[in-house]
Amino acid sequence: MTDLAAALADAGGAAAPPSATARLRRKLSVTLEDGRLELGQGRSGYRAPVVVTISWARGHLVATAPVEAAFRVDPEASPERAWLLVAALVAALLDLADSGHRPPTGPGDLTVRTGKHDSFLVLALPAVELAPADLDELVPLAFEERAGGIDRLRAQALAVPAAVVSDAAADLRPPIGDGHPLKVAEAVTRLGGQPADPLSVDEHEDAVLALLAGSSSSEAIRPHEDPDAARRVARRILQRLAGMGKWGGYHTDFAHVARGFAGNERALAQEVGEALIDAGLLAQKPSVGQRHVFLNPRRAADIHRFVETGTQPAGLKLPAG
Repeated sequence: MTDLAAALADAGGAAAPPSATARLRRKLSVTLEDGRLELGQGRSGYRAPVVVTISWARGHLVATAPVEAAFRVDPEASPERAWLLVAALVAALLDLADSGHRPPTGPGDLTVRTGKHDSFLVLALPAVELAPADLDELVPLAFEERAGGIDRLRAQALAVPAAVVSDAAADLRPPIGDGHPLKVAEAVTRLGGQPADPLSVDEHEDAVLALLAGSSSSEAIRPHEDPDAARRVARRILQRLAGMGKWGGYHTDFAHVARGFAGNERALAQEVGEALIDAGLLAQKPSVGQRHVFLNPRRAADIHRFVETGTQPAGLKLPAG
């Protein structure tokens, strides 16, 4: 049992009285910092489980995660395992809110919001109030259902009193960016998938891209109109990966870079994919029996400029189309 779990048990769980709030807040901050450090290890949570918390406050289910609050702006603010934990937490919130299987109607229907507790990420979703006893019972189960399969991670969710997170719940904002991974995680969950499982995310890619396309500007269609075949393919590949939030937390099998292309363009897409790797626009991640790639966050400005305007990044040598 972690120190926070023991303190909650002593204080009465999610129904703990106001007199316990200050102590629980201190314990939460220490626990989140411990979890942040643990998520940077090769195996996380084997000494003591990595802890997330969920509460109900100000009309929202409110969760804290041991990752930097900057994640709501910069998806690369946390390592891959930390992101998968966050994705599972989004899904657990949707399950508890009973909206996990209501397909979204458009980008404006996505409801995940972000905030911060100290320097740590807060996630929130609108929800009807859940009684403290229900939170104590359901929170660990909902999270385990979504996070239990994450490789090399032992984690648990604890229900905490509303007062512990009420300040964070007073300042909630949407994640920044049309293809932010938090939006992708919500969309995948509501389409019936598992956002902490990259294979499930890939299975729902077309549906998620179609959903999030409604929030894109007119600039987003320009890659399809580029008269240069190789440049058109390169821009479409980068546009699709960015639209799915594949900046490291999410990555994809290299074979999938040719998804959506047919005939001669499919072979060209494979060559273009290699060129994007050589230029450092795509980074590689070894996987079991597979070769996975993701957008290089250090080249984010070049990638966005290329997709939006066609300005070819320095070092990118595309094959003849």
